[in-house]
Amino acid sequence: MKALRFVGDSAARVEEIPVPEIGPDEVLVAARTVGVCHSDIELLEGRYIIPFTYPLIPGHEWAGEIVAAGSAVTGFREHDRVVGECVIGADHFGFSISGAAAEYFVARPEWLHRLPDSMSWTQGALVEPFSCGYHATRRAGDLDASDTVAVLGAGPIGLGVVAAAVGRRARVIVAEPNADRADLARRLGAEVCLDPTADGFVDDVMEHTGGRGADVVIEASGKPSAMAAALEIAAFRARLVNVGIDVGGSAPARLGLIQSKELQVRGTIGSPGVWPQTLRFLARTGVDLSPLVTTCVPLAEADKAVELARTDRDQVKVHITMEQA
Repeated sequence: MKALRFVGDSAARVEEIPVPEIGPDEVLVAARTVGVCHSDIELLEGRYIIPFTYPLIPGHEWAGEIVAAGSAVTGFREHDRVVGECVIGADHFGFSISGAAAEYFVARPEWLHRLPDSMSWTQGALVEPFSCGYHATRRAGDLDASDTVAVLGAGPIGLGVVAAAVGRRARVIVAEPNADRADLARRLGAEVCLDPTADGFVDDVMEHTGGRGADVVIEASGKPSAMAAALEIAAFRARLVNVGIDVGGSAPARLGLIQSKELQVRGTIGSPGVWPQTLRFLARTGVDLSPLVTTCVPLAEADKAVELARTDRDQVKVHITMEQA
């Protein structure tokens, strides 16, 4: 079978390897669509946040179909359409253990969730990044139609935050300098899109919130300057959630605003324990995130998909496809 493998020295290759064998408590999954994430680029470049060794198969954003089930598996069967979580105890699927960017891969039932029939393979491969944005809105507390939510950054996670907040009936303001990504945010329901690099950004947010600031600020860019700006645009007693990742960066910030505004500040990593709720939310709201996919590349050219995601700033989400998604 074909598989995308990271082999070290920032090298990605599509190689022929044997189809893996499953144990009695495992399933064999035929991948249908696999997303390329910024974390995959960090893995390729040797700087992922947990230990790993090359060679390995990436791919933690995926949708696929079970083609074989071990004799001890009771909860799933052949032809089930599934998606799967990527943090499995101490292991990270697609990072410390090989992932889904192959024609076939092995999974355990406890990682898996059935993909609703109403959702395509493309939508299924977007569940993982959306779950992170959805989880961030849950970490903001009782987010509802009474709230104005400011989302800083309209990458895949930030756009997922937009969709989740709109699905909860909140009013959404997005801070994003890239015009195409701002347009995507509007398509997902953002009411206002502002350029955070423009002079007067904080004043603009205040103008659009009647001078109050945002009730909820979700920082999804991973930029220290945006983390600092979140304090400035927050309303009194606002809830702030940091989902964007930056380890080691810094920017001047008026930290005293946390006290003087009585702010609640939380950080979140991934989407632990919320996949069933995420899938129900997507199925019931009908939220369609497929516009985030800017390029689809067949598995045979998956190394090109990685390079696109790595170098082309116009890409929002690149997908590797095994068949028409």
